[in-house]
Amino acid sequence: MPEANRSSSLPGTYVLAGIPGLEASHVWISIPFCLMYAVALLGNGSLLLLILSERSLRQPMYLFLSMLASADLLLSTTTVPKMLSIFWFRAGEISFEGCLAQMFFIHVIFIAESAILTAMAFDRYIAIFDPLRYATVLTKSVIWKIGLAAIARSFSIIFPVIFLVKRLTFCQRNVLPHTYCEHMGIARLACSDITVNIWYGFMVALLAIGLDALLIAASYALILRAVFRLPSKGARRKALGTCGSHLCIILMFYTPAFFSFFAHRFGHNIPGYIHILLANLYVLVPPMVNPIVYGVRTKEILRTATKKFRQRFGRPVT
Repeated sequence: MPEANRSSSLPGTYVLAGIPGLEASHVWISIPFCLMYAVALLGNGSLLLLILSERSLRQPMYLFLSMLASADLLLSTTTVPKMLSIFWFRAGEISFEGCLAQMFFIHVIFIAESAILTAMAFDRYIAIFDPLRYATVLTKSVIWKIGLAAIARSFSIIFPVIFLVKRLTFCQRNVLPHTYCEHMGIARLACSDITVNIWYGFMVALLAIGLDALLIAASYALILRAVFRLPSKGARRKALGTCGSHLCIILMFYTPAFFSFFAHRFGHNIPGYIHILLANLYVLVPPMVNPIVYGVRTKEILRTATKKFRQRFGRPVT
């Protein structure tokens, strides 16, 4: 490439192009995205307020749920408002520093949420296999330490990515074919070699996200084995229904993410719009569905929400 088309300095601004190839459908695509975001805000916000305001919900499972709801709120809010502004107003411009900040927070929150899901699987494992020691093993102090460890791990894994991006030499291209800034999308605009970026992203997917997924799979395998040993068919059916819902959430969280990670390394023939649509799913679908599966389908939360609703509108509580 001629020297005139190179720039050793970092780009001033990027332009997020949305979903290339589907520009004519941006307004229509924005409708379900906006609805999913609204449901995510309402569901996770309500769940978080309910858990924090009700003393009876200060138990390990619900404290993990509050962490998950917080992560879902942050993940969707970091991406969707800018996404909608691209679809509605073609306001795709974002500064290089803003793009790096968005990239950093998206990846940090995603890895932290993966760690929270792993902790929740461990929580269910302890509750089933060692219920007598459940309250002594998972104390509030231990739970908050797990939360801080999840954040510290995410930060330490993603912080080097900022320097991996800043070390690159960028061309004059500044159009990012995506709805939000992510590591490999930015790196692919560089003129210099991005092999280190590709392999670092691959190792993060394998060693951080992959390890979490394996631990979750092992926990639920042991849980399901215990469920099938229950003498009552009703108890088995109830436990399988709960585990089945949780596993569906986990699959919806990890499947698009792994597809996105591995597509950057091996999926050169995958159409760009498919990659971007699936990348949008893992910042939209889990935040929307998590409050329903983990909140509405949990009897204690549903009972508490019903009580609060009746108190708010002046109906007697039975």
